[in-house]
Amino acid sequence: MTQEDYKALAHTIPTSPGVYQYKDAKGVTLYVGKAKNIKKRIASYFGRKKGITNKTKTMLRHAKTLEFTLVETEIDALLLESTLIKSLQPRYNVMLKDGRSYAYICIKKERFPRVFMTYRVIRDGSTYFGPYTSKYKARILLDLIKDLFKLRTCTFTLSEKNIQAEKFKICLEYHIKNCEAPCVNYESEIAYNHKIKQIKNILKGHFLPVKSYIKEEMLRQAELLHFERAQGLKEKLVIFENYQSKSTVVSTSIRDLDIFSIQADDAFAYVNYIKIIDGAIIHTHTTEMTMNLNQDLAQLLAYSIPILRKRFQSIAPEIVLPFKVLLSQKDITQTIPAIGDKKKLLDLSEKNLKFFILQKLKKSSEYVRQNPTERILSTLQKDLDMKELPIHLECFDNSNLMGTNPVSSCVVFKNGKPSKKDYRHYNVKTVEGPNDFASMEEVVYRRYKRLLDEKQNLPQLIIIDGGKGQLSSAAKSLLKLKILDQVTVIGIAKRLEEIFYPNESIPLYINKKSESLKLIQHARNESHRFAINFHRLKRTKAMLHSELHDIPGIGPKTAKKLLDHFGSVKKIRSAKYDDWVSVIGKALAEKLQSYFNG
Repeated sequence: MTQEDYKALAHTIPTSPGVYQYKDAKGVTLYVGKAKNIKKRIASYFGRKKGITNKTKTMLRHAKTLEFTLVETEIDALLLESTLIKSLQPRYNVMLKDGRSYAYICIKKERFPRVFMTYRVIRDGSTYFGPYTSKYKARILLDLIKDLFKLRTCTFTLSEKNIQAEKFKICLEYHIKNCEAPCVNYESEIAYNHKIKQIKNILKGHFLPVKSYIKEEMLRQAELLHFERAQGLKEKLVIFENYQSKSTVVSTSIRDLDIFSIQADDAFAYVNYIKIIDGAIIHTHTTEMTMNLNQDLAQLLAYSIPILRKRFQSIAPEIVLPFKVLLSQKDITQTIPAIGDKKKLLDLSEKNLKFFILQKLKKSSEYVRQNPTERILSTLQKDLDMKELPIHLECFDNSNLMGTNPVSSCVVFKNGKPSKKDYRHYNVKTVEGPNDFASMEEVVYRRYKRLLDEKQNLPQLIIIDGGKGQLSSAAKSLLKLKILDQVTVIGIAKRLEEIFYPNESIPLYINKKSESLKLIQHARNESHRFAINFHRLKRTKAMLHSELHDIPGIGPKTAKKLLDHFGSVKKIRSAKYDDWVSVIGKALAEKLQSYFNG
C-alpha cells in the first residue's frame, strides 16, 4: 500500500474508535491494530518519513486492502484487537499471541458469596463483571468494595447446618474489622445479601444508590476527624464515577451466536455479519448484493444467512436479527433483542453496516475524483468557512532587528503552490523603531492600494503572520480601502498555531495534521523566509558601507582595494601619501589627501 493508495482512501477512513486490518492480495490478514481514532492512526503510517521500522515498511508493501471494525470505546478496541490476533495470528503482530486473559470480578454462587478477582470464567452460576483491561483498575474496585462492605474472604462452606453446629471460630479478619463474622451468625444472610446487591449495583455502573452512602460516610469520617479515610473514599469515588462496567465485544453471559443486520438502497442490499465464539467477537464481515427484482429485506436476509454461516464455518445454535425471517434450518434459535448485551451487539453490527455504506458512497462521489490541490483547497475553504475557493492567497510578514532596517514581505500562492514571480519586498517608509503593528498596517495598505489602482484581482484569502495585534492593523488598512468584506483575512499565531479572525477573541483550532493547516503554515514559513532574506541583504549592505564611500571620486572598487591593503579607515587615514600612491595611484591619492587634510 503506497502513499498514493492512502491518499485515495484517506477521506473514507472513520474517526471512531475501532480495529483495522491490513490484508494482502489474497485477503489474508497481515496486521491487526487498534485505535481511539482510526483515521489518525492510519495516517501515522504514511505521514512520517522517519521512525517507521523496516518491518512496518515491508508489511505496507505487501498490504493491498484495509478493513475496519467500529466499536464504542477504546477499551472495546483493545479487547477486539486481542481476540482477532488470537484467532487470526497475523504475521506482523507480535503482542497478544500468548493467549493473554483479562481480569474479571467474580461474585461466587454460594451462601454468603465471596467477591474476588479472577482470570478464569467458570460457568457454575457465579456472576462475572468485566473484562478489565487494567488489573490496577480491577484492584481499585475491589479495594473500594472492601472499604464499603465488609465481606468474608475465607473459603469455608457456610451452610446453615455448619453454622448452627458451631464448626467455625472467629478469625483475625473480624478482629481487624474486615469481616462481620457470618460464620458464627454475627451477621444474617439477609443483611449480607443486601451488601451483595449494592456491590452488583456498583459493578453494573448503578452508582446513585451507592454514591449517597459513600458521601454520607465521607462526611461522617470527616466529623470524626478521620481525614485520611475521608480523602481515600473521595479519591476512590472519583475513580468509580469514571468506571465503565463492561464491554460489548466480550461478554460472560453470551456463548456462541451469529449477529446479522441488513440495510438497502435503490440498487443494493448490504448485510453485516458478526461471529461470536465464547462471548467474544472473532470475525466481522459486510457483504453486498444486487437486489434486481427481489426487494424484500426479510427474504434477502434469509438468503444471506446460510451462505455467510457456511462461508465462515459457523455452527452457532443462535442468531441475533433485527426481525424474524423464514429459514430452512428449524434448529436455529432466532433472537430479536430489545435490551441487553445482544441488543448492544446488534447495534454494533448496524453501526458497522452504516459505515460500510457511507464509505462506499464517499468512494463513488465526486470528491474522490478531485485532484490533491482541489481537495486541499476545498478543505481549507470548509475549515475557514469561506464563500469562495482560496485559489489565490497572500501572506505577509515583518522583519527588523532592534528596529533597524524594517522590511516586510508578501508571498503569493496560486492553486495551492508558491507563485514566486508575484512575491514582493517592502521597505517600511513611515514607521520608526520596532513597531510591527504600524508596519503591517502600512504594507497591507500599499499592497492592495496598488492592486486596486492597477485593477488587478484581489486574493480570496489574506494571511497575517502574527496574533491579534498584527491582524487588527491589517484589517484597519483593508477597511480604509473598503475591501474588508470582499476577502477573508486571518492571523496565525506561532506558538499554538491558533487562527484568529478580525474582531473575534476566540481563536479557531484546525487539526494539527490537516492538509489545510499545512498549507497555511507553508505560506507563513515562506513569507518569513522571504522577509528574513531581504532583511539580511539590507543589513549586509549597511555594514559594508564605510566613510570611504563618502569621498568624491572614490568608488566601491577603490574603497575595497584600500581596505584590503590597510585593514581599516583609521589606518588609511594615518598612512603616508606615498603609501596611498603605491596602492591606488597618484590621482586618487590626491583625492584622499584633499579629503583627510582638507
